[in-house]
Amino acid sequence: MLTNFLKNRISKSVSLRFFSHVLPRVGLDIVEPLIFEQGLEGCVGVDFEKRDPKVKHRLGDLERTSKIGLPNLNEVQVVRHYSKLSRYNYGLDTGLYPLGSCTMKYNPRINEVVSRIPSLVNSHPFLPVDAVQGSLGLVHRLAEDLLKITGMHSICMSPAAGAHGELCAMQTIAQAHKKLGNTHKKYVLIPDAAHGTNPATCTMAGFKVRVVKSTKDGKIDFEDFKKKCKDDVAGAMITNPNTCGLFENDICKIADLLHEKGAYLFMDGANMNALMGRVFVSDLCIDAMHMNLHKTFSTPHGSSGPGSGPVVFSEKLTKYAPIPFIAKEGDEFKVIEEDVTGNSFGRMKAYYGQIGIHARALSYILAMGNGLAAVSGDAVLNANYLKHKLQDTISVGYPNNKYCMHEVLFCERFLKNTTITTLDFAKAMIDAGFHPPTVYFPLVVHGAMLMEPTESESKESLDDYCKTMINLANLAVTGKHDEEFHNTPMGAPIRRTDEISAAKFPILTYEEK
Repeated sequence: MLTNFLKNRISKSVSLRFFSHVLPRVGLDIVEPLIFEQGLEGCVGVDFEKRDPKVKHRLGDLERTSKIGLPNLNEVQVVRHYSKLSRYNYGLDTGLYPLGSCTMKYNPRINEVVSRIPSLVNSHPFLPVDAVQGSLGLVHRLAEDLLKITGMHSICMSPAAGAHGELCAMQTIAQAHKKLGNTHKKYVLIPDAAHGTNPATCTMAGFKVRVVKSTKDGKIDFEDFKKKCKDDVAGAMITNPNTCGLFENDICKIADLLHEKGAYLFMDGANMNALMGRVFVSDLCIDAMHMNLHKTFSTPHGSSGPGSGPVVFSEKLTKYAPIPFIAKEGDEFKVIEEDVTGNSFGRMKAYYGQIGIHARALSYILAMGNGLAAVSGDAVLNANYLKHKLQDTISVGYPNNKYCMHEVLFCERFLKNTTITTLDFAKAMIDAGFHPPTVYFPLVVHGAMLMEPTESESKESLDDYCKTMINLANLAVTGKHDEEFHNTPMGAPIRRTDEISAAKFPILTYEEK
């Protein structure tokens, strides 16, 4: 029975007594009440002197017209509430996180120590330049290292995240065409397997999208690309390795074709973890590429921040890149705030980058040194190990490829004779003790399951993961446990949600009853 398997699996982290209690409660969620629902009238965390009733509730000249809006709780209740919520989290500190296309790698603790150096934490961008020489030196050193790793000509450190970096690159390309008088160049070529941010960024930068097909092996159809690469093309946005976890072997031919048309090639650097230390991006004839420091260089994935997406440029695009940037003159660092040439498109951000993320990324690079090549090598090795262990049980998205890069794409073909879907399988993984992989992406593969183990995982953790996946897959194809799969997760704090209603009718504010 699936239930028995899940009980045995989850007993590693949750007591059987608790799980046995949860399973019969089908349809019931175990939810910690909101902190606003826990307040008790008259409960306070601090004793105040009795207020003079003649003194009104005021803030300066403003008189309070309603309640303050905070729950009446003491300190112990608040600490326990948030401690309980923290135990609902799943992260790399608790287990393998195989989220494909996102590189959820382990963040070394030394990075956190470095990022908390008081002079970094307490510095402010409005301080005089001579008071923040250390911070500027840190950002400048990181910029130099990223240029060495990629082999590119120049870099912009200010973009706040990956999508922001994409926009920075495409606005730079737009500025280049504007200065060159290429008003007819209105289209950008984007593969059909691309991440959704690519067409969105393209549109925000003022271009139109022209979609390029993929081959039956999951790579760009070069003949289709060649047919669509016309004189009205401003550039192309290509992820390499692509979102199917495969290396685009035609990348240099694509670059040459674009350059012949007076267009530029932007490479989405989301999957840099497969290339770092193995290939210079400049050797792939790339004109611009963003780098997600929160992916490749082990800084935290913030919830809408903090992040960092520096962009590297070829010599052709350097003069069109945004300001500000940091320059070293003798032993001093200066922030260049003005573009005296008039070629730059302006600013991407108020200041010159996210110093806390830059500190973590530089810490990682200094700690790894030449080991950065081993990082990408182990990431690719681990993904191919998953492919080898699971391919006889779970369908591979593009089976004609002998090897994948740093992530491997599976699909739901193995479930075709059942009523179980990719979503059902992913939810069952939660009960089995693992975070699900990325599902239903890329869209070119039906029922996609994109898994990226990263270099952080040991053979033992991968074997444990594969054993669980194989057991779940074998239960799924028997046709005897469809209903149980439909009801998973059964042991999570919150049962399966109505995702369509949640997307259409989200409740984003709390209203006191």
